[in-house]
Amino acid sequence: MTWLPLSLLAAFFLATADAVTKRYLSAYRPGEIAVVRFGGTGLLLLPLLFLQPWPPLPAPFWGLLAIALPLEITAMWLYMKAISTSPLSLTLPYLAFTPVFNILTGYLILGETVSRTGLTGILMVVAGAWLLNLKEMNHHGTHHPLAPFRAIVRVEGARLMLITAAIYSVNSVLGKALLGYAPPLFFGPFYFLAVGSAAALLFSLRRPDRWRAVRQHPLACLLVGFFMAGMILAHFHAVTMIEVAYMIAVKRTSLLFGMLYGAWLFKEKGLALHLAAGAIMIGGVLLIAA
Repeated sequence: MTWLPLSLLAAFFLATADAVTKRYLSAYRPGEIAVVRFGGTGLLLLPLLFLQPWPPLPAPFWGLLAIALPLEITAMWLYMKAISTSPLSLTLPYLAFTPVFNILTGYLILGETVSRTGLTGILMVVAGAWLLNLKEMNHHGTHHPLAPFRAIVRVEGARLMLITAAIYSVNSVLGKALLGYAPPLFFGPFYFLAVGSAAALLFSLRRPDRWRAVRQHPLACLLVGFFMAGMILAHFHAVTMIEVAYMIAVKRTSLLFGMLYGAWLFKEKGLALHLAAGAIMIGGVLLIAA
């Protein structure tokens, strides 16, 4: 299988894990859900670490990992709170801002600059976000062009997902650096096992009740872990075949899958407008990655 269907598969698995999480686990605290998302996935991927030789992991690897882990856990906590409290169609699209924020983090950390094509992509992502909240003009009786952007501040899930996208823009740069020390098929399972262990210690060490979700909804937790593990395997197989930027751009189609799940499972309204906005944002991501 080539990188393109693998990237689309990763997007589908991620969106499906989000939909299962929202349907069955949204009543639990974000920390509990983070333990399921990271811990369950890490356990399912654990056998892969014993089926391959371990590369030497020097001190810089562990230093970067120590920075990435708390950021990853924070981002997942915000991610879970966002999709638990707000519609998928008004939260997931804001992950498309990750490559927009990458323009800044890439420049500050790697010295990368933006092309005219990339700038056009940024404007498309911003335009998609504006269109996504266009209905706010009618709801509040105003035709001010900034009204849709003000909606981002009012919708908690959108606000939290924007912060999540910003954190992911930092961690994507750190991840690229970490992949310089370990091959992708080793790093993927290792990273999720490390993050899962840290999340379990952080959220459950003093509060054993944080495992309620696993006890009360074992099948849903298993499904979430299964789809997240599938996403990781598809993701890291794909990045061995193509530049990371292209793979991530295609993977962002997860927001379109998420919108479809939102309309199907949760009866979220405005699917046509949301899909149009999401398609514009995806187009912008593709231009940024070009």
